[in-house]
Amino acid sequence: IVLEAVRKNGSALLYAGKVLKQDREFVLEAVRQNGDALQCADEALKQDREIVLEAVRKNGSALLYAGKVLKQDREFVLEAVRQNGDALQCADEALKQ
Repeated sequence: IVLEAVRKNGSALLYAGKVLKQDREFVLEAVRQNGDALQCADEALKQDREIVLEAVRKNGSALLYAGKVLKQDREFVLEAVRQNGDALQCADEALKQ
């Protein structure tokens, strides 16, 4: 039931149980539908390059929820900024120079 909800609206991840928020494939499905669903994912998955890349491709501002290391990665941030220029505000300070 929860998987169907997430397929229709990725932000339904907010209502999923803790175990599902830690499930890589489940979270990947959610961010493919709605990049902002990343905010509800388990902290470990916010470090997962593939998951966060899917999220920022859908919505560049999802970079806000990415792990610190990904916010320091030039190529990764560039991908987010291509989708939404405002994503630059979430990038590591070193990349704003």
